[in-house]
Formats: sequence, C-alpha cells, structure tokens
Amino acid sequence: MAATPDAVMRQWFKEVWNERNAEAIDKLMSADAKVHGLAGVPIIGAAAFKPFHKTFCDSFNDFKIEITQSLVDGDRVAVLCHVTGKHDGDALGGKATQQPIDFWGMTMGRIENGQIVEGWNTFDFLTMYQQLGWVKSPVEG
Repeated sequence: MAATPDAVMRQWFKEVWNERNAEAIDKLMSADAKVHGLAGVPIIGAAAFKPFHKTFCDSFNDFKIEITQSLVDGDRVAVLCHVTGKHDGDALGGKATQQPIDFWGMTMGRIENGQIVEGWNTFDFLTMYQQLGWVKSPVEG
C-alpha cells in the first residue's frame, strides 16, 4: 500500500528535520522536486535542497518541528508546524546568538509515489530573526 500524503509529510519532518537525516531527503523528495518559499527562488531537486537543510541543522542543533495539524486533499497535504530550538551555530549568516526560537509556519506538499514532488512553504522567519536580535520588532519601540 502506498504511503498517504499525510504519512509522507510527517515522515519528512520527523526524519529530515527532527532527526537531521540528510539521506532521508533522497528517499522522500523526488530528484526534480520544486520547493517554493524557502530561499527566495525555487529550490529544484533533492540535491539542491541539501545545502539549505545543512545550513539550518548547523545553525540550530537542537531545533524541533512539530506538526500540530494537517489537511489532505487528494495528492496534497498541508501541515501547520511549530518550530522551537536555540540558535547555537554560525551557519545562518551571523554568529550564534544562543537565543531561543519559537515560531510557526505552514507547508503544503504534493506527493507522488511516496515522495514530495512540489512544496510551498510559509514560515515566519521574520519572527525568528527578531528573536535572534537581527531585526528589530516595531512593537519594541
């Protein structure tokens, strides 16, 4: 029996992100997948996704992504994600701040044959940058 879109997406966040298993990228993402919303331009393919993955894993050694809700419609799945951790690595473009992060995001993926073939992401990186002290919050004055 083929894996459901929900099961594939949950496995993606568990293995790729929470377990930091780069080999799972090749297993769960098609070689020509298109990923939107993470790097300013689409990331095309599993091989091109790996540097993005490495940067985040090297910057947040203990971060976790929890799927709190999911919705499935045919071959598509949307998940609401809660991201927590601590900025303890220098790979993101600035020195490690040791600050905690706590923000939300959503991903919608299209799944074929047990792999992600296209993904759309909207994560609140502005809040993350504010928590790191890299961007001032307008409510701080």
